[in-house]
Amino acid sequence: MGNSALKAHLETSQKTGVFQLTGKGLAEFPEELQKLTGNLRTVDLSNNKIEVLPAFIGVFQQLRSLTISGNKLSSLPNDIGKLKKLETLVLNGNQLKQLPSSVGQLKALRTLNLSGNRFKEFPGGLETLRHLDVLDLSKNRIQLVPAEVAELQAIEINLNQNQISTLSPEVSHAPRLKVLRLEENCLELTSIPIAILTDSQVSLLSVEGNLFEVKMLRDLEGYDKYMERFTATKKKFA
Repeated sequence: MGNSALKAHLETSQKTGVFQLTGKGLAEFPEELQKLTGNLRTVDLSNNKIEVLPAFIGVFQQLRSLTISGNKLSSLPNDIGKLKKLETLVLNGNQLKQLPSSVGQLKALRTLNLSGNRFKEFPGGLETLRHLDVLDLSKNRIQLVPAEVAELQAIEINLNQNQISTLSPEVSHAPRLKVLRLEENCLELTSIPIAILTDSQVSLLSVEGNLFEVKMLRDLEGYDKYMERFTATKKKFA
């Protein structure tokens, strides 16, 4: 892509606060964006070939939304934690295996999309994100949902299409968790903690495509309690 095209994009972004350059085969995060540190609110660089997010990402203090899906990122710089106003971070379709601990400093973050990466373990350090609403970890290689998930503030956690065979009962203590998606994993019926049905806030537990038939859930203790929450939620949105 020529410099003149990039220059035109930069001029537009100067006015709008939005920089969008998708599917252009970019191999690097554009250094020229540093000229826009004061007013850049949205960056979308999806479907390029970016392998590294530079340390200067931390200078975009006004950034609210960062989308770098469908690239070749295998790690994130620590400086990403400096984006104090970031509300949406979309990194699906990369090659990430872990997150830097600094992600826990993204105090304004509401949506974190890590779908389609290479996580084998549930990423830690997210319990400090007090405004996190949606965490998408679908299409990874996670095998265990750990007890630490109880500390998360997320309303929805998507773990569809992983390799999960173990679900910690402590998940039922997650204070705001309403939607737990676990479709197409390796769960046995006995792997579903009763506490999620009896004692949690979860009103949508999605478990199709595991090692048991969904209708078998009905036989578990606490299913009626779960259905009360499910029905009440359904009515609210009807």
